[in-house]
Amino acid sequence: MKRLILSAVAIFAALASLSAQTFETNFTDNTLRIDYTFAGNSSEQYIALRELSATEGWWGRRVNLSNVPLEGNGDLTLYDVESGAVLYKTSFSSLFQEWITTPEASTISKSFEFTLLVPMPKSSVVAELVLRDNTGKQSKLRHTISPEDRLIRDRSKQSALPYEYLHKGGDSKEAIDVVILAEGYTTEEMDIFMKDAQITTDEILSYEPFKSHKDKFNFIAVKCPSIDSNVSVPQQGAWRETAVGSNFLTFYMDRYLTSGNVYAMYDLTTNIPCEHFIILANTDTYGGGGIYNSYTLTTAHHRDFRPVVVHEFGHSFGGLGDEYFYDNGDNNDEMHSLTHEPWEPNITTLVDFESKWADMVDKKIEIPTQVTEKRTKNYTVGVYEGGGYRTKGIYRPTDVCRMRNNTAERFCPVCERALERVILHQTVDQK
Repeated sequence: MKRLILSAVAIFAALASLSAQTFETNFTDNTLRIDYTFAGNSSEQYIALRELSATEGWWGRRVNLSNVPLEGNGDLTLYDVESGAVLYKTSFSSLFQEWITTPEASTISKSFEFTLLVPMPKSSVVAELVLRDNTGKQSKLRHTISPEDRLIRDRSKQSALPYEYLHKGGDSKEAIDVVILAEGYTTEEMDIFMKDAQITTDEILSYEPFKSHKDKFNFIAVKCPSIDSNVSVPQQGAWRETAVGSNFLTFYMDRYLTSGNVYAMYDLTTNIPCEHFIILANTDTYGGGGIYNSYTLTTAHHRDFRPVVVHEFGHSFGGLGDEYFYDNGDNNDEMHSLTHEPWEPNITTLVDFESKWADMVDKKIEIPTQVTEKRTKNYTVGVYEGGGYRTKGIYRPTDVCRMRNNTAERFCPVCERALERVILHQTVDQK
């Protein structure tokens, strides 16, 4: 009995020691940049390490280091070599993981760039990167990182591009640094970019829950000029030299504007406080995209610029899914599997609805929920069929939301809660 008591005490002491660990216990105030290559097709996916590099200063979160608020399509975990304890974890999605659901991915293999920033560990760690497809099937890469590795490129002496704070809610150690990059703005058009960046900042901060948490955000405009004005539009035969080389016609979809040049985004923000990207494209053509913990890219001069940039930031910052669907009855979109619960917090296949917003649905509300009010006003939380691009089989929380309609005045209550959870996870210790 005495041995059992001593063992229990020892276990408790060990757990207490782990919970008492702080950022300073395991990490230095520096950033480790990890460049990966994701490659494969719809059947097989592979992960390769491209390069490690380092800069001074860590701009990311210093709390809740060992868990994530959302699963995403992938995650990176740093484990202590000696104990196996989780020291840091982050989740994300990538353009590659969207691409493998397209018809093209069944005919050819392609590679995509991807970069993650983590705090520099004080001693060797095991990094495990996991990719998941839309059914949960995993691909993994495990590798050891030593902070003493001579091949970690030192980027600390590189000159930072000119940048300005458009909104400063607090010190980077407590606030979330959102960088706004200029795409397709020439040197002569940089004043236009700064105005567009300020509009972006003001618009996002006018929505809840960002409005109530302004003190937890910094918005920083980076002046990165392009050789050419505007962006590439392949369907028009127009290819332009721009800061991050973005283009329309991603996955052969006319309005999908993205960039595969992820390394370039991080090159442009070297030695600048950065946790999240918003990339503004200097064009009036409608389009854009947002990828969770990767980037938002949107056109700055279309009439719907303001609601669209907020919508896309909902994707990239909060991991929110699209709540719209195609009224033409096209149910063949393969982005989501109907036999698997999507990870996005605001759409469901009802496979595991209890993990979503079931607690927010009034017991009097019928499931599925029928639309009973005008589309422009109905923010009643229920389970409305249609979402994630499908008319059938995927459900959304409300009839109206910024993640569905450009005319919506707000995010729905479910999306607001999901966004606030991400904000608090990054800024408030939840032990």
